[in-house]
Amino acid sequence: MPKVTLIYPKWQKIPEQTEFHLPPHGPICAAASIPLHYAVDFIDENVDELDFSKGSDIILLSMMLTCQLPRGREIAARFRELGIPVIAGGIATMLHAEEVALFVDTIFLGETEDGRLASVFSDFENGCLQKKYDFFHDFPPIETVGPARREILHHERYVYRGVRMVDLVHASRGCRFNCFPCATAYLGGRQFRPRPIDKVVEELQGIDNNRLFLVDNSLAQDKDWLMTLFEAMIPLKKKWICHPILDEEEVVAKAAKAGCWYVYQAVFDTSDVIRNRVKRLKDHGIGVEAAVLLGTDNQDADYIKRLVDFLLEIDIDMAEFSILTPFPHTPVTERYEKQGRILHKDWSRYTTAEVVYTPAQMTPDILQEMYHYAWENFYKDMGQSLRMARLFSQVVKKERDDGSYMPGRLSAERTWQHR
Repeated sequence: MPKVTLIYPKWQKIPEQTEFHLPPHGPICAAASIPLHYAVDFIDENVDELDFSKGSDIILLSMMLTCQLPRGREIAARFRELGIPVIAGGIATMLHAEEVALFVDTIFLGETEDGRLASVFSDFENGCLQKKYDFFHDFPPIETVGPARREILHHERYVYRGVRMVDLVHASRGCRFNCFPCATAYLGGRQFRPRPIDKVVEELQGIDNNRLFLVDNSLAQDKDWLMTLFEAMIPLKKKWICHPILDEEEVVAKAAKAGCWYVYQAVFDTSDVIRNRVKRLKDHGIGVEAAVLLGTDNQDADYIKRLVDFLLEIDIDMAEFSILTPFPHTPVTERYEKQGRILHKDWSRYTTAEVVYTPAQMTPDILQEMYHYAWENFYKDMGQSLRMARLFSQVVKKERDDGSYMPGRLSAERTWQHR
């Protein structure tokens, strides 16, 4: 049986983030398109050891983040020296296609379903592997998207203080919004592409984890589909987190009934719109983690201080602060390049924890200082671990109330909450 090694390169996590790793989603979606007559060895370098001496017939390099590129280059070089062909795909490959093509044998651009990745393996077997397979924006029918191949994951390594991490799943692709710092519209198109509800439910039922992360770009794009999805999820008793939900009372109420645990909510100002949105979620028992982008053109140091104070005032459960980063193919990057504001393209430093451009109302050094200020002051009176424990206690209560709690987690979570 021929063997493929699917590799997700490591990167340096930023010090402010929590210690755990989530199981990556892109690689296991791609793995579902690998022909079944191949043995698949998956290596997530963030939790697994990569052994270059282990035999393989072909390498698939899956890169999501720009800061994975330097390590991806090293991995590709080692395997190519051994005479093993390397194919690269994933979000970072699509964003940096010309550069990645220089250090691998083949690049794959686009989504893998509907036989597209299978055709690459067919060419490999017939000795006619091409340099580039370009399916960019030639999206496969959404009905062909099936369950991700989670059995290749080493689940026991995605555990933090005895608690298994959430599994990732998506119910839709594409995003009709075109937010200025985001590359989603470039990558997945401006058309919302929802999966059939029965296909989503089937996949959710097949995941042996009660806690999930719906990684859809936005759950605010089609109200009718959303309400139908949430209604179908109620009997599953899954507990899940997600990106923003449509801010309407009946939608949020249905999400809570369907098991929504907490939401990543973009907080970009101190308006009543944000205040009321957070209140609505919390009134329905849904926790809120603020995703806060620092360094936009309307911000100065005082603005960031007011933003941190606002988060504390409205009792946000968690906050993650990121420095605006001009990734390729985003609207903001095009503008900054024209204005000559991008300082360098050392991709290893494009982590969202380091200033790599010139802000409009601060120096780069001051923005860097304000980034540290935000993390330190938000968590000054209640640290990340305690805040996360508070969220865990909420999900445990939800599970106990509906009988879906897994007793084996009890001792580990008590230990986690008291550390």
